[in-house]
Amino acid sequence: MGLLQEFRARARYVLGPLLGVLAVGYFAYHVVQGDRGLFAWWNIKQRVAAAKAALETSRAERELLENRVRLLNPGSLDLDMLEERALLMLNYGHDDDIVILEEKKRRK
Repeated sequence: MGLLQEFRARARYVLGPLLGVLAVGYFAYHVVQGDRGLFAWWNIKQRVAAAKAALETSRAERELLENRVRLLNPGSLDLDMLEERALLMLNYGHDDDIVILEEKKRRK
């Protein structure tokens, strides 16, 4: 009986700090690995950077297309642009044109 009482007496002094260390360890683990932890934050930060880069390429492409449409606007019609589009759409060319065929770029 003396040994059991000794364990109970020492457990009172050890059990509190042990539970505290376990609670701190639990929360520290979830700060790093949890759904809203550091690794998740870094992952989201990388995804946001990739999305911003995609947005910038989309904006640049949109501005390019808007400029080409603006050149075909009846109020400010660019005859060179009109001729280029007509020849391209009708698959025609001038006798002295040099045609260079390029492979189409695939979008990912």
